[in-house]
Amino acid sequence: MNDNPGSFFFPVQAAADIRLLILDVDGVLTDGGLYYDLQNQVMKRFDVQDGLGIKLAQEAGIAIAVITGLDSPAVAARIRDLGITDYFPGFLDKKACLEKLKEKHQLRWEQMAYLGDDWVDLSVMDMVGLPMAVANAQPEVKNIAGYVTVAKGGQGAVREVIRHLLMAQGKYDAVLAAWSKAC
Repeated sequence: MNDNPGSFFFPVQAAADIRLLILDVDGVLTDGGLYYDLQNQVMKRFDVQDGLGIKLAQEAGIAIAVITGLDSPAVAARIRDLGITDYFPGFLDKKACLEKLKEKHQLRWEQMAYLGDDWVDLSVMDMVGLPMAVANAQPEVKNIAGYVTVAKGGQGAVREVIRHLLMAQGKYDAVLAAWSKAC
């Protein structure tokens, strides 16, 4: 079992083939907390660096999909802001969504990666070519992950994974150069 985040190298060979990165929301794109306002509406905190990482991946030709157990207007708004069209809210059984994504994007399992944190992610992590876990994931999730991030969920873990994918695919330098010139 890998209890030590970042304790081993990113699986570059597997990452080089990834064309679709699938993300969980609570505990991956967010810190996993549920914040309620006075009207009992759920609010969520998203990391802006994760968001920029998602845009970088999209620009580099890596598709992003999101499958989440909850159906939250806050998450739907963030997904729209990021331009993610493959969004599956309210799915605790995520396998059917994964099958649809594989077919839609005409991919092999080896071309798909998944970043998760909890038991609900286990079955789909077993299906993809590159299963990954955030640093604060449950031990069972870390146990089957090909990579465990240094960053915790909602605190840059998604950006960390995207950086590694871009590097493994030889796209990092071009993406960095383009953004350096644009800003």
